[in-house]
Amino acid sequence: MPKLLVIGYVWPEPKSSAAGTRMMQLINFFRSENYEVTFATTARETDNMVNLAELDISIEKIKLNDPEFDLFLKNLMPDVVLFDRFMMEEQYGWRVDSVCPKAIKILDTEDLHFLRNARQQAYKDETEVEKHISESDLAKREIAAIYRCDLSLIISEVEIKLLASQFQVPNSLLHYLPFLIDKISNKEISELPTFSERKDFISIGNFLHEPNWNAVLYLKERIWPELRKRLPNVKMHIYGAYPSQKVLNLHNPKENFIVHGWAENSMEVMRNACVCLAPIQFGAGLKGKLVEAMENGTTSVTSTIGAEGINGYLEWNGFICNSDKEFIEKAVELYTDEDLWVEKRSNGFKIIEARFNKKEHLKKFNSQIQFLKENLESHRSTNFTGQMLKHHIHKSTYFMSRFIEEKNKNKN
Repeated sequence: MPKLLVIGYVWPEPKSSAAGTRMMQLINFFRSENYEVTFATTARETDNMVNLAELDISIEKIKLNDPEFDLFLKNLMPDVVLFDRFMMEEQYGWRVDSVCPKAIKILDTEDLHFLRNARQQAYKDETEVEKHISESDLAKREIAAIYRCDLSLIISEVEIKLLASQFQVPNSLLHYLPFLIDKISNKEISELPTFSERKDFISIGNFLHEPNWNAVLYLKERIWPELRKRLPNVKMHIYGAYPSQKVLNLHNPKENFIVHGWAENSMEVMRNACVCLAPIQFGAGLKGKLVEAMENGTTSVTSTIGAEGINGYLEWNGFICNSDKEFIEKAVELYTDEDLWVEKRSNGFKIIEARFNKKEHLKKFNSQIQFLKENLESHRSTNFTGQMLKHHIHKSTYFMSRFIEEKNKNKN
């Protein structure tokens, strides 16, 4: 039985974030291919984490800069190692190379962190994104990790294009793998609440993620005052895991702005809402809330950044707006015009079927893994930049890690 080792940045929380859903989709794929799965992480356990043990997944709590990880690797000898974000590859990749050099190294980027960070800085400074990307140390680190791996999973075609065109990352190192969703049957569609059975607006997202907090604050300050005047009896419902006090302070029943916090069942609250509002000002990757809205027949209004990578050339399941005035106007139209709402929501089902077909994407992913298994040596031989980066990080990280190990010994 082949072995998969996942080195997780955090514990998977599919009820809290799209990243958690993504990780479980990957784990379940490998389980379906009869892999023995081990999940290792330095992260603290959380109330919302999946019970991996119940899924017959081995759990290993690991430490940073600890030689015990090498012993753990020697005993496990995984066939595939999946790094959850580039930071995990930075910390543990060189150890994997040293102990089990024949293991296929896969990096799941989740989204391009350097792109999200650059957009956030550009938004705050009111400057051009390109400037922040070109000067980004984060970009250097993340792209170096991509080169050191055999394959990197990229969730958005926009991000693949950026890596290939601006940074000349070879396509052989990149694999497009968006969210993986089963086709929605006509029966399932017919069972969803109708326009008349729904009410209110909704916004949802993990508040540990800065773009989500910013979007909710934007809603409260820039969108909701005017939207509430237009629709005085309608409520704005805010859901999301890990709300801080500043989020909870936005709760104002008198203004019909309701902050609920974590939703036990995000699919349920989404399918009972009429329109999802997501005025996302910066970010990267795919926005799980908007894909989830499509799955549940909920129309949406969002920004260009919010829609990025989701619909391709297909029409949106609502409207994409980049001005406050248009955003408010289209939200009112969707909420009050049943014919328009029905027309727009059908676009969402088309996007899910055409863009996130689980069967098709996993077939391509499986073929890529089989190719790597059969051609790993030749695949690596064409990636001289990756070999060079491995050489240097092995030297620098090795000595730094050994220094920290000795320092820790002396403390004890």
